[in-house]
Amino acid sequence: MQRLLECYYCLPCRETTGIVDYDRHPNRRVQSVTTNKPLGIGFFGAGDVSDLHAAGVDRCRDTSLVGLWNRTAAAGRTKAKSFGCRTYDTPEELLADPAIDAVSVLTNLETHLEYVTMALEAGKHVLIEKPVGVTIAEIEAMKVLAQRQGLVCMPGHNFIHEEGIMRTKELIDAGDLGKLVAVYVMYHIHHPEDVAARYPGVIRQILTHNSYMLLYLAGRPARVSAMKSRLHYEEIPQEDIATVNLTMQNGALAHLCASFAADDHSADPWTMMVKVIGTAGSARYSYRDWVEIKPAVVHSQTYTAYRGSIIHEIERFAQVCRGHVEPLSNLDDAIDAQRIIEGIERSIDEGITVDLS
Repeated sequence: MQRLLECYYCLPCRETTGIVDYDRHPNRRVQSVTTNKPLGIGFFGAGDVSDLHAAGVDRCRDTSLVGLWNRTAAAGRTKAKSFGCRTYDTPEELLADPAIDAVSVLTNLETHLEYVTMALEAGKHVLIEKPVGVTIAEIEAMKVLAQRQGLVCMPGHNFIHEEGIMRTKELIDAGDLGKLVAVYVMYHIHHPEDVAARYPGVIRQILTHNSYMLLYLAGRPARVSAMKSRLHYEEIPQEDIATVNLTMQNGALAHLCASFAADDHSADPWTMMVKVIGTAGSARYSYRDWVEIKPAVVHSQTYTAYRGSIIHEIERFAQVCRGHVEPLSNLDDAIDAQRIIEGIERSIDEGITVDLS
C-alpha cells in the first residue's frame, strides 16, 4: 500500500498538493518507517538540560533512551543511573551501537558542529539543542551533510512545540487576528552568577529562543536594533540583560527581551511571555499558566510549560525520523535565527540599526 505523507524537503510539493508518495519521490531524504521498535536515542552530554530530554524520551511512546556519553565520566555515570540507561566511554562507542538510531546533542555550543558531524557521518539522526551553531556557516555545513546523508537534523526549537504557540500561529496564518501589528517575546528569570557562567550570555542563550519563536509566528524581520547591559554579575563578563527592537516585513514591530538580571514579581509577570497583537484580535502565552512548586536549577518553582515543550519536541522528532510528518522548524529556520542573533550583536557593537533583508 502506498503511504502518502507530508513532504518537508520539497517546497513545490507543499505548495501544490501538500502530500507526496514517499516511495517514489525523487527528493526524499527520510524513508517512511513502520515499526514497533521504539526509536533508540543516545545523548551527547549530561548537563542540566539532559534531565528534561530524558523525561521527554521516557514520556514519548516511540522513543527509548539507550545510553549517553558525557565528557566528565563520573557525572555521566550518575546521570545514566538516574535515567536508567547505560554509559559509553567515548562518542565513537555510542555511535557504533546499532541500538541507537538518533543522537541528541546536548553539549556546549562550541562543540555542536563536531558532534553533529560525527553523528550524521555514523548514520544517526540528530536533534541539536539550541543555539544550533556558533555561526551561520556552521549550521549551513550541518544542513549540507544531513541532506547528503539522507538523515534528519532537527534544531531544538522547543518552544514552538507548545500548543499555545502553535494555536497562535494558526490564528495568524488564517488571518483571524487581522493585520499583524506587534509581537512581544519577553523573558525575565534571575540566574545566579555561578549558573550563568556556564552560558554564553543571554543573547545567545535566551534570545535564540525569542528569535525562532518570532520567525515561527511572524516570519523574517527586516531590521534590528539592540542594546545589552551587565547589572548584577561581579565576576563574569557576559551580559545579563538585552533588549531588541525589530521591524517586520509588513511594517509590524517586534520587541524581544532576555534577562538573567532579575525576576519579575509584579502581577501577571513577564517571566516568559509571548504576546501577538493584530488589528482583529490578539493572543498571549505565558509560563505562569502552569507552575509546580518544585525546586528547579535557578528558582524555587518549576515552569511546567518548558518541560512540556521538550516532551512535545521529542515526540515530533521521532515522527520526523519515521518520515511521518515534517518538522515545525528546520535548519533553514536555525540559520535565520542565527542571522537575527548576529544582527543583534552587530547592532550592539556598532550602535546601528542592522538591515536583515
